[in-house]
Parts: sequence; C-alpha cells; structure tokens
Amino acid sequence: MHQIVLASTSPFRKQLFEKLHCPFVCAKPNINESPLDNETAEHLVHRLSIEKAKECAKNFKNALIIGSDQVCVNNGKILGKPGNFENAFQQLKAASTKKITFYTGLTLLNTQTQKTQSLVETFIVHFRELSDEMIKNYLHKEQPYQCAGSFKSEGYGITLFQRLEGRDPNTLIGLPLISLITMLENEGVKIL
Repeated sequence: MHQIVLASTSPFRKQLFEKLHCPFVCAKPNINESPLDNETAEHLVHRLSIEKAKECAKNFKNALIIGSDQVCVNNGKILGKPGNFENAFQQLKAASTKKITFYTGLTLLNTQTQKTQSLVETFIVHFRELSDEMIKNYLHKEQPYQCAGSFKSEGYGITLFQRLEGRDPNTLIGLPLISLITMLENEGVKIL
C-alpha cells in the first residue's frame, strides 16, 4: 500500500482531496515557480506539477505523490496570485466581460516505480460586467489574494461570473479530481 502525498500546502487543494476520503499527508514542495522565457501557460503548469511531485518524492520512498499547479490567462497574459488588494482589483477589472482560461497541471508520481502520469486541464470562466464598486465589495468580503485570478469560485466569487465551461468544477479550484481518480486507480488505489 502506497502512502498518498499531496505536494501542496494549499488549503483549497487539501479540502478538495479530502472529498475522496483517502488517507493522505501534505508536503511543501520548495521549487522556483517562475515561468521560463517564452513559456506558455500550459507548459508552465505541466512542468511545475512535475517538479513539485519530484521535489516531494525525495522524502518519500513508497508513495504516490500528487503535484498540481494552476495559472489563468487573460488576453494571452499569464496571471498568478495577486498577493494584495490593488493587484486583485486590477486583475478583476481586466476580467470584466472577458473569457478567462485556467490551466491546471496535474501529476501523479509513483516513487517506487518512478512511473509518472501527467496532464493539463483547462477550465473557462466567462465574467459578467463588473463595476469598480462590485469588485471592491467582492474583494473586501472574500480577500482572495492567494488565488489565481483573484476569486474563489467555491465561495462568493460565483457572483462574478456569467458562465463556467469545463469538465470538472474542481479543476477551477486547483485540483482536477476526476482525472486524479483515474490516475490513482491506475496505480491500484480503490476510491470506491
């Protein structure tokens, strides 16, 4: 039986994985998350999900390591976590009436066999028209400064959207559970 390790300290990813009722531990991957020159969003999250899994694998001998990373793209520009009110305000103002694409990289690494499963899932958010007052009210209520795109879709952020497009709503929060279940089952983990 493999130990399952979530290579993340994100409380959002931890909450998502808890839905599966599988015992697991969290580990912090210490990697540089800066994009490479001319790196696409898709390549960035794919590379970082693998790097996070490999970094945490150094501390676990018989484990399945889950690495994940997410960015969003508005008008061809990669947006990360805003970090503060001002940056979040600008991100949401730029998102008003736009279609924003989220890219989430997911990797499952078996430290015993070194087998890696990896993919990138997309999820599209269509924003409604947002006034400055709406944005300020939202940011003061939820303070999503550690969230890519400056919102929490699982919370009050749902008020910002016109429509959502994607296969798995968990992808938007940061961990594509439908794909992860398949990966875990490929490694012999019984979810049901």
